[in-house]
Amino acid sequence: MSQLPFWTITEAPNTGASAEQMSILYTRYNLARSYAADRNVLEVACGAGVGLGLIAGAAKSVTGGDIDSKNCATARSTYEGRPGIAVRELDAKALPFETGSMGLVILFEAIYYLEDPHDFLLEAARVLDFSGVLLISSVNPQWAGFNPSPFSTRYFPAAELAVLLRAHGFEAEVYAAFQEEEDGPAAAAIHAIKVAAVKLHLIPRTMKGKELLKRIFFGRLTPIPRELSPGIAPIEPLVRIEEAGDLTKYKMIYAVAHRTKQPEELK
Repeated sequence: MSQLPFWTITEAPNTGASAEQMSILYTRYNLARSYAADRNVLEVACGAGVGLGLIAGAAKSVTGGDIDSKNCATARSTYEGRPGIAVRELDAKALPFETGSMGLVILFEAIYYLEDPHDFLLEAARVLDFSGVLLISSVNPQWAGFNPSPFSTRYFPAAELAVLLRAHGFEAEVYAAFQEEEDGPAAAAIHAIKVAAVKLHLIPRTMKGKELLKRIFFGRLTPIPRELSPGIAPIEPLVRIEEAGDLTKYKMIYAVAHRTKQPEELK
């Protein structure tokens, strides 16, 4: 198991978040909820588990798993005693679940932390039933303001993510969202400052460290709750990458992937 302190870069309860950050958080979990109906759901790299309760409102069952024991402890303390929600410490490359036992597997904001996504994708294909869905979200590395996260290994641009999924027996629709606003001199100045800060490696490495910068850029922050509630933030529409135009203007990408091959065909 990893010894990296992933809890330091996790969107944890009571961490201050901008309005856009809350919208990004809620948009991805609302997407998961829309695919969760009557399915057994597994969220790999669930972090502090803030989205598990929202998904559980639609799912048959929800299991959140994370490699960081502190993240797991936070999630367990939120959902202890809640029927249909479980939390397990696990490694993405060796999922402790039976073949075909899940209808939805989620990996949000974490594919870039995996040493090799090949093992995870093989495991995701194995634990999903053949009608199951894999959801992935990631910061868009083509975005002009992209700043790699600490502990990250590799980010996949939208087109490469689709190719990677296809090579592992999935057919994916890939979307972009959260187009950067650059209208007006103030927005343009903020954008220029952020780009310069990224290039000069001035962005703090932890979530707590980033709070001061977010207060400067965005003003008052909202504490992230222990559990997302319906309607807590606006939902951003997803745009298919074929229709998005200039991908350097989009902050986030999403893949909705369906299995096209049996796991044994990929070995």
